[in-house]
Amino acid sequence: MFRVMSPKIFFLLAALAACTGSIHAADWPYWRGPQRNGVSAETGVPEKFPAGGPAIAWQAKVGLGFSSFVVAKGRAFTMGHAAGKDTVFAFDATTGKALWKHSYPADLGDKFFEGGTTGTPTVDGERVFTLSRWGDVFCLEAASGKIVWSKRVQDETNVRIPDWGFAGAPLAHENLLVLNVGEAGLALDKATGKIIWQSADENAGYSTPLPVKRGNDWLALLGTGAGYVAVNLRDGKEAWRIKWLTEYGVNASDPIVDGDKIFLCTGYGKGGALFELGADGPKQIWKTKMFHTQLNGAVLFQGHLYGADGDTTEKASLKCLDFATGAEKWSQPRFGSGSVIVADGKLIALGGTGELTIAPASPDGFQPTARAQVLGGKCWTAPVLANGLLYCRNGRGDVAVVDLRKR
Repeated sequence: MFRVMSPKIFFLLAALAACTGSIHAADWPYWRGPQRNGVSAETGVPEKFPAGGPAIAWQAKVGLGFSSFVVAKGRAFTMGHAAGKDTVFAFDATTGKALWKHSYPADLGDKFFEGGTTGTPTVDGERVFTLSRWGDVFCLEAASGKIVWSKRVQDETNVRIPDWGFAGAPLAHENLLVLNVGEAGLALDKATGKIIWQSADENAGYSTPLPVKRGNDWLALLGTGAGYVAVNLRDGKEAWRIKWLTEYGVNASDPIVDGDKIFLCTGYGKGGALFELGADGPKQIWKTKMFHTQLNGAVLFQGHLYGADGDTTEKASLKCLDFATGAEKWSQPRFGSGSVIVADGKLIALGGTGELTIAPASPDGFQPTARAQVLGGKCWTAPVLANGLLYCRNGRGDVAVVDLRKR
């Protein structure tokens, strides 16, 4: 069985913190948060906003792109593109003071969309790791931005760049840095950048490598151009794969793992399906054409899936599905290609045009208690909650950090 932190233990810790009268807060060092699933243990999320709207702790401009934030040890990191360069930004997480930035030449990459950065940094101890759409990998000192090592992975691997460029965040696991590069990933020594193992020269997908433990082995689950694959993190050998053909090879949404259950879902009319992993490999339990997460994966909370259903070219809805059966519980139209995280038993939803909504995470219906327009433009990027601050950005690089600590 896949080994993950028990949800009961996870939320018991949050409940104990609430009982002591203090706000339980946490860093967000990885894509999709501390548990890599879009669910936070933070408490104290307000049900309502003040009459004038929520307080904005700070704002910034970081350039074109859809990179999300990671937050650790008082620093917030993201990426953006401007004037022919990609830039990694480091801010004081509370005040927004610019601490450092690292820029390097990069193509805009606007062939199929407006372009800019799509990957998200990863914090591991005192290091920050980034992967560009074109295969530039950097290991930077988190405190100063000094380069520890860097490389362009095509120089050594000659693997092809998929149509939209490499995406996702690096996975730091033990001594490895695992990237969604090649058909089934690429592993570097995270201390030096040396290649440990690599996969075939086929199109990568666009998801972030997800670590799961099965028996005594750690596996990474990755989207490829033709499906989802599990590889042993030790040596890169394939454990199993699920054929999953999405138009244009856009297997971008992260898989959701719960015990021996694996949920896959993508856009372009593909839909979603739940699989059970047995001795003979993954076996399909149910599938649906009524739920399509093109960009951001859904969030699993207390037996239900919450996420944006629809492509960026459509008027996407926010939906809730029963995880066990795939039955639709409710649908909220005109949400857009936004995203959802869960904290304190609440949905924190950033719609595709920048409306922030808070509602109980319940299969009984979508009943918002707070709404505010915090950004404009195209908001495809998942928000991040860390230590009471909610980090939001749009495609043109406007950042708004909402203070959820204040009433």
